[in-house]
This record gives sequence, C-alpha cells and structure tokens, in this order.
Amino acid sequence: MRLPLSRVRWDRKLRTAMLFVLMLVGWIGVHGILTLLATHAEAEQQLNLVGSLARANRALEAQERQLSQPATIVRDARALGMVRSNEQAYVITGLPSGH
Repeated sequence: MRLPLSRVRWDRKLRTAMLFVLMLVGWIGVHGILTLLATHAEAEQQLNLVGSLARANRALEAQERQLSQPATIVRDARALGMVRSNEQAYVITGLPSGH
C-alpha cells in the first residue's frame, strides 16, 4: 500500500521546528553571555574610575585643609607682596641685577 503524496511529514516539520528553536535559544544564550562579559568589563572600568576620583578627591581635600590654615594664607599673601593694614610697606629700587 502506498501513502498518498499529499500527506504531510509532521516528523520532519517537527524536527525542523525543534532545530530552529534550539538555534534561537543558543543565539540568545550566546548573546546574553557576550552582554554579561561586556557589562562586567564596563563595571570594572567604572570601579577603577571611581577609585581614581576618590584618590583625587582626598588629595584636593588635603590641599583645601592646608590652604585654609592661617599660616598658609599669610605666607601666600606675603609672597604676593601684600602687607597687613597696620604695617608699613617698603619698596627697594636700584639694586644691581645679578647678571
């Protein structure tokens, strides 16, 4: 007895559909792993940046503490030629140049 030619081969269609689903799941898995690895690398870069910025922040805070001390303010002001209001300023001119 021969089978009619119009009969659908469901076993082949099912295998093809299962192969397609398996490939789709594999692609999704690979894409997910690649995304995870990229995210991990980016997170590591961001952590390095945060550490660098934290060190810079600590250095700036130390500099701020130093610059806000009265002795530092007076020293820097004198280096700029400033005098206190109750002091007399003198300018010496005509000195020989050291050349």
